[in-house]
Amino acid sequence: IPVFILAGLLVHCVFLVSIFDIYFSSPLVHGMTPQQTPLPAPAKRLVLFVADGLRADSLYQLDSNGTPRAPYLRGILENNGSWGISHTRVPTESRPGHVALIAGFYEDVSAVAKGWKENPVEFDSVFNESKYTWSWGSPDILPMFAKGATGNHVYTFCYAAESEDFGAEDAAELDIWVFDHIKSFFNSSRSNQTLFSALNEEKVVLFLHLLGIDTNGHAHRPNSREYQENIKQVDEGVKEIASLIDNFYGNDGKTAFILTSDHGMTDWGSHGAGHPSETLTPLIVWGAGVNYPQKVTSQFFEDSFLKEWKLENLKRLDVNQADIAPLMASLIGVPFPLNSVGTLPLEYLNSSALFKAESMFTNAVQILEQFKVKMSQKKETTLSILFTPFKPLSASEQINFLKKIRLYIQQQKYDEAVSLCKTLINLALEGLSYYHTYDRLFLGLSIAVGFVGWTTYVILVIIKAHTNLTKTVPANKKTSTVLFYGFASAGMIIAFFLLIQTCPWTYYIYCLLPVPVWYAVVKEIPVIRDLATNVLSLHIGQSIGFLSVCILGIEILVFSFFYRSALTVGLLAFAGWPVITQLWIQAKTKALIWTLLCVLLAIFPLMPVVGREPNIPLVIAAGLLTLLISFFSLASLCKSENKYRDNEDLKVYFYQMFSVALSTYVVGSTHNSLKIKQGLPVMNQIISWMTLVCSPVLLLLSPTFLFERLFSILLSLMSTYLLLSTGYEALFPLALFGLMFVWINMEQEALQHYGLSLKPKLAVFNFTCTMDITQFRQLHLDDIRRSFFFVFFIVTAFFGTGNIASINSFDPASVYCFLTVFSPFMMGGLLLLKVAIPFVLVSCAFEAVQVTTQLSSKSLFLIVLVISDIMALHFFFLVKDYGSWLDIGTSISHYVLVMSLTIFMMVMNGLAQLLTTQRLGLPRRNKHHSM
Repeated sequence: IPVFILAGLLVHCVFLVSIFDIYFSSPLVHGMTPQQTPLPAPAKRLVLFVADGLRADSLYQLDSNGTPRAPYLRGILENNGSWGISHTRVPTESRPGHVALIAGFYEDVSAVAKGWKENPVEFDSVFNESKYTWSWGSPDILPMFAKGATGNHVYTFCYAAESEDFGAEDAAELDIWVFDHIKSFFNSSRSNQTLFSALNEEKVVLFLHLLGIDTNGHAHRPNSREYQENIKQVDEGVKEIASLIDNFYGNDGKTAFILTSDHGMTDWGSHGAGHPSETLTPLIVWGAGVNYPQKVTSQFFEDSFLKEWKLENLKRLDVNQADIAPLMASLIGVPFPLNSVGTLPLEYLNSSALFKAESMFTNAVQILEQFKVKMSQKKETTLSILFTPFKPLSASEQINFLKKIRLYIQQQKYDEAVSLCKTLINLALEGLSYYHTYDRLFLGLSIAVGFVGWTTYVILVIIKAHTNLTKTVPANKKTSTVLFYGFASAGMIIAFFLLIQTCPWTYYIYCLLPVPVWYAVVKEIPVIRDLATNVLSLHIGQSIGFLSVCILGIEILVFSFFYRSALTVGLLAFAGWPVITQLWIQAKTKALIWTLLCVLLAIFPLMPVVGREPNIPLVIAAGLLTLLISFFSLASLCKSENKYRDNEDLKVYFYQMFSVALSTYVVGSTHNSLKIKQGLPVMNQIISWMTLVCSPVLLLLSPTFLFERLFSILLSLMSTYLLLSTGYEALFPLALFGLMFVWINMEQEALQHYGLSLKPKLAVFNFTCTMDITQFRQLHLDDIRRSFFFVFFIVTAFFGTGNIASINSFDPASVYCFLTVFSPFMMGGLLLLKVAIPFVLVSCAFEAVQVTTQLSSKSLFLIVLVISDIMALHFFFLVKDYGSWLDIGTSISHYVLVMSLTIFMMVMNGLAQLLTTQRLGLPRRNKHHSM
């Protein structure tokens, strides 16, 4: 079996990684020549303000008394410049947002996993193409553009990473730091001749990254006074800097200004997914070469923002976020970034028709260059007889387009030239996408064939090893040899085929994986034959009924990933299980408690996603409830007669209860301290980290009797979970554990009900007593239901308190007891721990069910594997990379979740065994204790 588990882990890791190769590999290509508009640029320098985390509506909306939130910027868009909404893409995080703004392309999803600060892929940017760029702001953003630049002309000035503190008195200090530093920078340049002459060059960029709004939004929510005040401060800062720069250059009218944001933010202070509050950001452009406000009588947009913002009569010019990079490049006359996929928004430019046509032509040629490189790369790695080119942009078509556009420009038919350029850009982008997804179908089929093979093989292993449906037949040597050579030669043909196409090494894994998997399946033909005979002898109605119930169960699980309320439906169905199976007749009290707890747990998936509205009193209530339950449990433990127990053991529970009480106090006092802007108290932080480290140790000191160990697991996990809770989710592990506890008891009743075995005494049942292997029974149909319950409870543990499939449902407030300074990986780790705690509870209960129902843990686990693999196959085909960004993000995370869940359950199975059976020995006073 260990070999089998290793193989399973390996196969699932391949399936998981494949999704990124098939759907989300980096779109970047290298080897293009830079393209630049051949006419003089309207501006000598560009100032880019990026207000991190600023929503479009937060900036444009008027206050309740009708005054603008940002008076200076409102004045600019009404009198001096052009404005609109910049539409960002998922993931709405700072790094991809800045890459789209400054480099003009949308980073693939996998970049988020590589950290915010580094450059996982080399790319060109407007900063790199400029003569000089000076930038001020966050150490998370600035270094990546300096690192990717060639030569030494991108300068960064960052504050310390520790300044990004969600618990700080006022995060607007981050923006004030930037404004102060740029003022002193310009002042010092007057006495520094080298700097002064550099500043007076052409093609200069000044970049101000303002992180205060984002930090205040996370800490206090976007509708808070702090967030609104921060917008006012940014408005005043922009006004001062614009005036300072104009004065420095003697009002030469050669400076262009752009103010925008990298992403928005939800009402509950998070971002990452595709909600409009996250993807709609403001864009205001003014200064040299920029159009003045255009008055209009009516304009049509699907949303109703214009009316809300009282801007119906000013032309709104919407762009995609990547379009801002070509706009900046054409304003200061630098080559368009090589990897940019943005289309120049001409309506922002106030320049001659010739300049617009030439700029658009440069834009088209720059994107066409990427298309050519991508095509030649694909051509080199595909057999010529199998290569299908992108028809609309064949070599002759490309020449045709370019000739026509040139001719129109010579004939001064600028509008026709621009419209033809736009057509060429759209075709080139389609072509880029076509070649980028060229191998998708072929790889997808390989993975699907492997998936089906693996699932079939697991089903055969279950039937062969854990049931008595088949007779053991000695293998036919001759047939085995023929099979082996047949599959080996098939593998060699596939490998040869991939070799002559010089495919990447990962393709070999995806295409060769199905070969050994299907070889293992075909080897078991006698088992398949026996199984077919057995199935045919069954009553056909029963078989169809059983299959229908299985399919329905799995579909409910798949559905619950999209609609959490499906879990409520499932739990209500579970509530009726004792009635349907007549179990309630023999155990009325247990059945009643089971039904009540199912109904109670069914309420959680109907609640709003966690983190939207913090509710600390509920967390404190959960802590007190845990203590109350502990007192009752301890009292009943002391009363109960168990000759094996030592009262020394009970001390551990008092330590654990003290830990829960301490956690409850820390949560309350930390959130109070943050509320009155006093930051995270150091003592609380120390207690939180100590609790995190000590609770697993205390758990391992407790006795290994079934209920006592499970009770200890609950107390240990609750003390950590309370520290990570901000609302009603603190009550979730209690309800879940109650149900798990009753589930263990109900499974005993089910065993008796089906006459499968005698009922062991649960009160004195010990996890460490190794079971006699001969006592393991064979699988029964009811065990499929047991496994399904486990998978269902695991999914409930996951989605019960929120849809974690979306990045934006994470609330940084959950980790404030541990740290408030921004640290993506530390915060991510703690949030993952929070997600894992309900998992551990379910896994330990499942371990108890396996042991007490006299099943080898392997057999039930294999059924669980089959159920989760069938779910994963569903999601593999549901992954999409088109449609709204929310759909794309959700479809990937669903597949990744199910695959991780399967890998995770293998790990959890091991962890549950460790937590239930291991015990740390302490030196004791009474040496004659027998256990």
